[in-house]
Amino acid sequence: MTEKHQRTIIKTISFRIIASLLTIMIVFAFTKNTTISISVGIIEAISKMIFYYIHERFWNKISWGKLNV
Repeated sequence: MTEKHQRTIIKTISFRIIASLLTIMIVFAFTKNTTISISVGIIEAISKMIFYYIHERFWNKISWGKLNV
């Protein structure tokens, strides 16, 4: 069973939104600076979405642990 690229992209974006909001809140808790918090969140979101997508596509090529049902 494989995933289409669109599914991987949607999973990447939805997870990254949740994780980036958490990062923004953590940075804000330490800095009390909204601009820095949002900037870090944006940079973190973009870079990690790219690496997550690559990671997912790589693992999609590996059959280990998949069931053919």
